[in-house]
This record gives sequence, structure tokens and C-alpha cells, in this order.
Amino acid sequence: MSNINRKKEALDYHALGRPGKIAVVPTKPYNSQRDLSLAYSPGVAEPCLAIAENPEDAYKYTAKGNLVAVISNGTAVLGLGDIGAQAGKPVMEGKGLLFKIFADIDVFDIELDTKNVDEFVNIVKALEPTFGGINLEDIKAPECFEIERRLKAEMNIPVMHDDQHGTAIISGAALINACELQGKDIASVKIVVNGAGAAAISCTGMYVAVGAKKENIVMLDSKGVIRSDREQLDGSKAEWATNRDIHTLADAVAGSDVFIGLSAADVLTADMLKSMADKPIVLAMANPNPEIAYDLAVATRSDIIMGTGRSDFPNQVNNVLGFPYIFRGALDVRATAINEDMKIAAVHAIADLAKQTVPEEVNQAYNTNNLRFGIDYVIPKPTDPRLITEVSIAVAKAAIASGVARQTITDWEVYKDELRKRLGKDDGIMRKVTSIAKNNPKRVVFAEADNAKTLRAAQIVKEEGIAIPILLGNKERITNMIEEYAFDLDNVTIIDPKAEEKTERFEKYAEHLYKKRARRGVSKMDAIKLMSNRNYFAASMVEFGEADTLISGLTRNYASTIKPALHVIGAKEGSRIVGMYMMLTSKGPLFLGDTTVNTDPSAEELADITVLIEKAVRRFNVKPRIAMLSYSNFGSSDGPTPTKVREAVKLLHKNHPEIIVDGELQANFALNKEMLDSNFPFSTLKGESANTLIFPSLASGNIAYKLLQEVGNAEAVGPILLGMNKPVHVLQLDSSVREIVNMVTIAVVDAQAHETSK
Repeated sequence: MSNINRKKEALDYHALGRPGKIAVVPTKPYNSQRDLSLAYSPGVAEPCLAIAENPEDAYKYTAKGNLVAVISNGTAVLGLGDIGAQAGKPVMEGKGLLFKIFADIDVFDIELDTKNVDEFVNIVKALEPTFGGINLEDIKAPECFEIERRLKAEMNIPVMHDDQHGTAIISGAALINACELQGKDIASVKIVVNGAGAAAISCTGMYVAVGAKKENIVMLDSKGVIRSDREQLDGSKAEWATNRDIHTLADAVAGSDVFIGLSAADVLTADMLKSMADKPIVLAMANPNPEIAYDLAVATRSDIIMGTGRSDFPNQVNNVLGFPYIFRGALDVRATAINEDMKIAAVHAIADLAKQTVPEEVNQAYNTNNLRFGIDYVIPKPTDPRLITEVSIAVAKAAIASGVARQTITDWEVYKDELRKRLGKDDGIMRKVTSIAKNNPKRVVFAEADNAKTLRAAQIVKEEGIAIPILLGNKERITNMIEEYAFDLDNVTIIDPKAEEKTERFEKYAEHLYKKRARRGVSKMDAIKLMSNRNYFAASMVEFGEADTLISGLTRNYASTIKPALHVIGAKEGSRIVGMYMMLTSKGPLFLGDTTVNTDPSAEELADITVLIEKAVRRFNVKPRIAMLSYSNFGSSDGPTPTKVREAVKLLHKNHPEIIVDGELQANFALNKEMLDSNFPFSTLKGESANTLIFPSLASGNIAYKLLQEVGNAEAVGPILLGMNKPVHVLQLDSSVREIVNMVTIAVVDAQAHETSK
């Protein structure tokens, strides 16, 4: 993209539609006169009086506890310098956007047209009743040091200058991990810091706080090495002055282990990089262009770990890894400050997170298959959804331990759930299912193992202790893919059904299939030929107890995947096969059926489907509340569909009075308890919304789950196959890795249930 096009795109982004990037959104009802009288006069007087009596009630009755001010005077805006308060406003709005999308923190950006430290401090202090925290931004040094120091001392809410501490925290985490990967002791490494502004000074202090030695650090500014014999040396720089006989950047980097760049583009040359010690660490964080170009650096030294501030190269040192979650943790315990203990806790939380298995959604965001801790991944990516839980919790715990928290959290699992819900990540039910699976992992056959997504999912369930993978397919191809993508699948069994021909096992499987299907048109030769198909072979492994369950369907349509399982394993005696989806929505899980198998079930078949699904939902430790859906509400319309649904409900009420079920109902009434209670107070579902929906036909169920998935942003877990004699599970065509992992987890729990029911 040309610079002209990029400039136009950037200007259009900020100008088109509603100008700017943030807005105020009401959080309470406002549609009626009654609502307005409560929101403002006269009802608003009550919370005002409560707060006047107890100031802490401001956190109860107002947005203060989730509101941060992003405040700047525009004297050091990004790489633009002193452009003034108003010109810096787009950056402050952008900061507010990041706070909201990453940590659900509301922001007012405030641009102060003053360079006077006293005036700046007095204005911000006067804002304390409004905000739960203060994020200082883009204020030049040395004034920023004095402003932050005074505000922290004189205010009782968290204050942080992110330009200083954000970069320090993220690069500190990167340095810890890079030292580990390079086999270097952080206490021994020689560090060169090129730059002596607010960020550089804060970073250097953080490195010492996490283990670096002050005597091993050299700092440079635009005049060269900061030496103790320099005249009129600024106090913030004097702390890092050296007595060594070195003067230039070339002198400083020779033999050094670490280069930290917070200065200007292209100041570190290839020759300087060559002069560094073995296995150097370079964090070149000048924006938009680093102190040495990434491509030049990695071409010059093959043993380098290189990080920049850019998103188009590995190891991006990005403040968004820290500030949203640091403030989130601080706000949630009503901290009076953000202290050193909280910052260091954030450093270690970020560093530790990089060593954990990377979620598939992060791999997808960066168009890769297998991000993992290593020289190109020393810190997490900004899109990692676990940052809000890992960093916020670490910061909150440190605030409590260091005595600056005014509110204590006692149940950290509940708090973790609350953090996930803030970002619409309420997947608590899957976490519970995962925990059950890990208690007794089962052998899972992956019938399509010559696929990168399948192998990635197999690695995840193996690493997390969910399942014991068995891979089916061409062994050479699978082995090559494992090597190509660096999957950690050592010691995993790989079986090629075609290579199994003539073996005793293969003949046993084929004979079994022949006996089951001989009267259904399958000859002995047909059975042998079919057994080379991985789905038939996988189903046979489950049938003969050589595996506990199977997963397939990623690359084939549903019918061709389920057919082998039905031929080899079959349905439970007296049962029917049903397909159920679990939809993870912002309002909790919804169970939907039948979505994949029964095209146009009768009233009797609908009743049977409901009984099967009710039992399945209970296995997720959820109390089923079942709505039988139609386009009618309790006889409001006639027709074949409402009639059969009505009949199914009668059968269920008669034969299964223990089941909480009602209908026929329209979907909106089933899911809105206020509407249901108001209009149909006689319903057995009264009091709570339905969490399980039974559809009158395959078409309606299938359409509904796909609409929820695409428009409602719900995550689909399924199809969960019910009624099979042994556990078999079929994936959606082209499932994501996350969806495969979820289905494997369900399959393991299903296998556990089959085992205990024997």
C-alpha cells in the first residue's frame, strides 16, 4: 500500500460515519417515562444521598469503578513529538478503544492544554471523584516523571504513565524469556539501553527489578554514553551513568548480550550487531521503524532473538499486552495505587503465559499453525484471550498482598469467570467438561490425521491431558506433516489402515463387518475393501475396544462419515440416533436438537428425541428446561407442525412427568422468561428461560444453529451424536481446531459415560 493510500485510509477510518472511535452508551433502560424518572430527577436523588453518606457507594451506584481517564497534554505523541493536546486526541481515543475491547474498561479521554506541571497535576487531582483510575499518556520527559510521582502520592486511585511502565513491563517479560531461551542468566547479561527518555529509564529500572545487575547496564542518549563525568547531568539519567571508558554506541554494544532500543531508526548497524556476544538479544522498539531492520538483523546473526514494536514481525513488544489488564486487576480490587509489586506480577504473568499452549484462535489470527514458546515467540500475542485472566488476576493478587487493595477477592475461579464474561468468553460449561475429561482421558482415534488442523487438535488434547490420540492415515505423510509444522506428537500411535491389510486385526475387522452387513448387500470382498477406509477402520477399533471413541468428518460430508459407524457399531438397542448441538452464547449454553439426523420426526419420534437429549444435557451438569418449538404458542395456530409438537408434549407429560418440558412454543417466548410468564403463566417453564430447544424438523434445527453461529456469534459444539451403541462423534465439515478440540473433549466424556454404564 502506498503512503498516499495509507494516509487516506487512516483519515477515512477516523472520519467516516460517526467521527472518532468511542461513544457513551446507556447501560440502563430508558424507554419509558418511569425509566427516565429513575435515571434522573427525581429518582437520582437516592444514590446521591447514599454516596454523600458513604463515599464508597460511588462504586456501587455509578460507573466510577470501571472508568479510567486517559490524560495527555500532547507533548510526546507517539513518534510525532510535541504536537499539542488537541492533535493528540485521536491517540487518546485509540487508547480508550483498546481499554474497552481488551478489558471492558470504559474511558473518557481528556486532553489538557497546558505544559505547566503544577497546573496539570492540580487539574487531574480534581478529577478523582469521577474516575476509578488514571492512565497518563504521551507526556514528555522529564515532566512526566514529576507529574506521575506527585499524582501517585496525592491521589487514592491507581495512576500509571503507560509510556514508561507499559513498555517496561512487556519488554521485561520478553527479556526474561529471551534470556531463558538463549541460556543466559539475567543477573549476568550485559545490557545496552539506547535511549534515555521516560520509557528507557522505566524499562531499565524494571530490568533491575526482575534480576539484571545495575553494574552490567550502559545507557545512551543522543549525546552518546551517559557517563558519570558528564556536566549538568539530569537526575533521572545520572542514576544510570557509568564510569567505564566507553563513549559511543559501537563501544557499548561490543561484547554485550542485550540491546534495548528506545531511540531512533537504523542506529544499530550490522557491524555493531556482529560485535555482540554469542546468542544476542535485541529488542529494537523505536516506532515505526526499529533501531535495526528485522530482516537485516536476522540475516546478520542466525543466533539472535529479535523483537520490535511492529506487528508484522515476531516478538512484538506491544503495550496492549499490559495496560488494559493491569488496570482491570487494579480496578477490581479498588486499589489505591499501581505499585511495583503489581507491575512485577504483570511481568511474570506475561512471561509465563508465553510458555503455555497457544489457543487456536491466536494461530488463526496470525495465519500460522503452531505458535509455541521459542525464539520467534517469547511473549504472547495481543489477541491472546487469556491475557485478561492471567495478567489481571496476577495484578489483583499482588495488590491484595501488598496492602493497596480496598476490596478482597476470595474466590479466584469465580473472578476468572467474571473476566471471561466481560469479553463474551463465557465458556464455563466447556471448562467443566474439560476438567471431567482430564480426570480420566480416553483413547481417541482421529480418522483424518493427514490434516494440519487435526494434528494441531491432537497435540492440544495430548498436551492438556484430555485424550490419548491415535492417528489414522498414511504414516509417512503424517510423520512429514508433524515434522513440517513442529507438532509435539512424539510417541503417538500412527496407523495406516491400508498397510494393515493381511494382518490378523484387519481380517478380524473385515469379518465382523461382513457378518453385520451380509444381508444388506455387503460381500466378503466388499467388507475387505471397505475396511481400508479410515472411517470403517476407526469404527472397528472402537467396536473391538482398541480405542474408546473416534472423531471424523472434517473433510467429508456428514452422511459419508456417520455411515461407517452405523454399519460397524450401530445404535443402542431400542434407541434412535439423534444429533444435538451445544451453542455457547453470551447468555449461557443452549442445547439444540435434532439438528443433523431425523428429517421430519413424528410426534412419537419427537418425544423419543427429547428423552435422549434430556439425558445428554444432564451429563453436562445442567438441569434441562426443554421447550418444544413451533410457529405457534399453545394452540394459537393450527397445522401439521404445531399439532405434532403438541402431541409430543402430551406424550412427554404423560410418560415422563419428571422432565421439565412444555410447548408448542415460539422461540422468543421460550428464551424470554418475562414474556413467557406474562403471557402464559400456566406453563411448566414459568420462572426461567428454556435452555434446551427441540425443533419440529431437521431443517428448522439446522437453520437455527447455523444462524446462531453466524449472526448471534455463538460457538457451536457438535454435532453431539446420541444413541450410538459406542461413542462416535462427527465433526462439522471444515471445523476449526478449537471446534475439533471441543468435540474430542465431548467424545472423551461420552466414552467415560459409556464405560460407567456397562
